[in-house]
Amino acid sequence: MAIKVIIMDVDGTLTNSKKQITPKTKEMLIEAQNKGIKLVLASGRPVSGLIGLAKELEMEKHHGLLVSFNGSKVVDCQTKEVLFDQTMRIEDAREVLEHMKNFKVYPMIDKGNYLFVNDVYKGMITYQNEKIDIIQYEARGGNFKLCEIEDLSSFVDFPLNKILTAGDPEYLNKHYQDMMEPFKERLNCMFTAPFYFEFTAKGIDKAKALDSVLKPMGFQQEEMVAFGDGDNDATMLSYAGIGVAMDNAQDSLKKIADKITLSNEEDGIAVMLETLL
Repeated sequence: MAIKVIIMDVDGTLTNSKKQITPKTKEMLIEAQNKGIKLVLASGRPVSGLIGLAKELEMEKHHGLLVSFNGSKVVDCQTKEVLFDQTMRIEDAREVLEHMKNFKVYPMIDKGNYLFVNDVYKGMITYQNEKIDIIQYEARGGNFKLCEIEDLSSFVDFPLNKILTAGDPEYLNKHYQDMMEPFKERLNCMFTAPFYFEFTAKGIDKAKALDSVLKPMGFQQEEMVAFGDGDNDATMLSYAGIGVAMDNAQDSLKKIADKITLSNEEDGIAVMLETLL
């Protein structure tokens, strides 16, 4: 069956280590759209962190879709219409943020153009022996302005698509079970990177978002190919007719993938599409 939908994770999949789409991959994806194939970006990023990439790929001309917050929200690039939106209950969000005060993590929440944190100058983590200002990293990636809120728990009076916490990978690995314990029956609690642990509404994942939006449009799973590199891409790769793991993907993802392509540094998406289209 012909491919009609191309679904891609962003960081570590569509973009290289410089957070850029390489020319070959960009050309291949624009050409695919000109042939009538729909593009979908499916990421843990907020919508604001996907718009620039979507414009670069000319997705607004072809009703491309943005699946953000790991499947909590879906937006049509052309019309800006919100096609799917499942947030956490305000009460649950407040409890999570209150509980996070017991851990050495940096919680981050967003609303509109702003990313709210406790301290914009306190966000350093260590990853692969390098110091990273994780608050600056997240704000730049999502195109957010930063705002300090001393008590995020009491501040939240609006629904959230996601609560992001960041910390040193070793610390998160040691404490994530305690972080999620009060909420594991009520919310989705997951790693989305070695230094990110996040909370979303129960049942939310990329596959559910895709099914909720693409099926009503008339697309069948057999007509979809999905690319990913992380554990949070697992449901998406299993859902699509062809699930492709990048060479740089987690081993657990490679085990469930139908195919493995080159890494995100080697135009893995473009190389695989050359054989599929």
